[in-house]
Amino acid sequence: MAKAPVLTPRADDFPRWYQDVISKAELADNGPVRGTMVIRPYGYGLWERMQREMDARIKAAGADNAYFPLFIPQSYLTREAEHVEGFAPELAVVTHGGGKELEEPVVVRPTSETIINDYFSKWVQSYRDLPLLINQWANVVRWEMRPRVFLRTSEFLWQEGHTAHATYEDARDYAARIHREVYADFMVNVLAMDVVLGRKTPRERFAGAINTLTLEGMMGDGKALQMGTSHELGQNFAKAFDTRYLSKDGERELVWQTSWGTSTRMVGGLIMTHGDDSGLRVPPRLAPVQAVVLAIKGDDAVLAKVRETGEKLAAAGVRVKVDDRTDTPFGRRAVDWELKGVPLRVEIGPRDLENGTAMLVRRIAGGKEPVALDALPGLCPGLLEEDHALLLRQSRERRESRTVEVRTTAEAAEAAAAGNWARIPWADLGPEGEAALAEQAATVRCLVAEDGSVPQADDAPGTVAVVARAY
Repeated sequence: MAKAPVLTPRADDFPRWYQDVISKAELADNGPVRGTMVIRPYGYGLWERMQREMDARIKAAGADNAYFPLFIPQSYLTREAEHVEGFAPELAVVTHGGGKELEEPVVVRPTSETIINDYFSKWVQSYRDLPLLINQWANVVRWEMRPRVFLRTSEFLWQEGHTAHATYEDARDYAARIHREVYADFMVNVLAMDVVLGRKTPRERFAGAINTLTLEGMMGDGKALQMGTSHELGQNFAKAFDTRYLSKDGERELVWQTSWGTSTRMVGGLIMTHGDDSGLRVPPRLAPVQAVVLAIKGDDAVLAKVRETGEKLAAAGVRVKVDDRTDTPFGRRAVDWELKGVPLRVEIGPRDLENGTAMLVRRIAGGKEPVALDALPGLCPGLLEEDHALLLRQSRERRESRTVEVRTTAEAAEAAAAGNWARIPWADLGPEGEAALAEQAATVRCLVAEDGSVPQADDAPGTVAVVARAY
């Protein structure tokens, strides 16, 4: 009788496979309150690496980190009508504290535009105070009716940037800079994920924004996942909170603003983009552990060589983990590391020691071969870069092979139902066609120009709508 697979095959049941990977790779568990999650150490290690890479790019774009309260007076949200309407169904509201009913209910932070603008209105006095560029790493709560770990949870972790500028052009350009230099650069060069950059339609735009820029990734089953967004807020929140500055001409002017964010949803995107039937495949530039050195047996000489090899790999710049837990069967440990998607496994046993070699197993490219122990420190960094490039190439090839050009709403819906993406001229689809697609569980993920750039307006000539089913 054939041995049952560790994971549900992706082709049999992709959602079940996704849940299996989260469980077997020890990434997360469901929390005690419906819609919450407990992120386990290995899963949090992935998030920490994402944070580190993103934070460096955010700071390079000129933003500074700050922190704002979790609790927001309910009245703050009502100041911007479109914003409160957009978030009302998802709000968690506290009505009692300290054993007493509160004079004013407070909302558990769903996003921070309102509370940050209250402080921006105090901090911004003159054109000399602009641009004001703030980012915070925090948790937010949006009550989720159909939760899914990492993808849609009632509480999740994220970063949210908020800025104020003297002119529309400065705000517009900064939102585009975050979109391109922070988010796209990180997702392509660290997550090894091919993403389409575009603008949201008015129907899909962030509540209270005048423009939303998005990054859409194709998952292994052909569905789309919104990986991050950058919003031009115009002066909507500035009007609501009277955020003004004294211009060089001595006039009191409203500021122009942006907000932008990415979240732990990226961990879900990582799983569904690169995972296979053996578990995760973690891009080497992201991986908390790029190589694991395993002792096959508890022989003293083997253990010494395993530890020495780990030290040499670390000295060569490889993030390495030594696994000398020989009280746990080797086969089980090897499968566990394969599930976790560590790019390289270096396996050393008594016979390898005699030959002066180790068995090098490549999780991403596949295959294994004996390699001289002395050659490993010089070899591994190059292999990691090769494997990173392979993941990005596979991600791009999947999207390109599963994207079709169509001319009608019916053809776009048919393509989405088949697990593909469709590109249709926005002039042929329009808002009415977009509404019709929504009835068939398909959405316009973004608008792009024919050459793949981001159009400056929804109705710019040559604008194409990218249509897919989405998470």
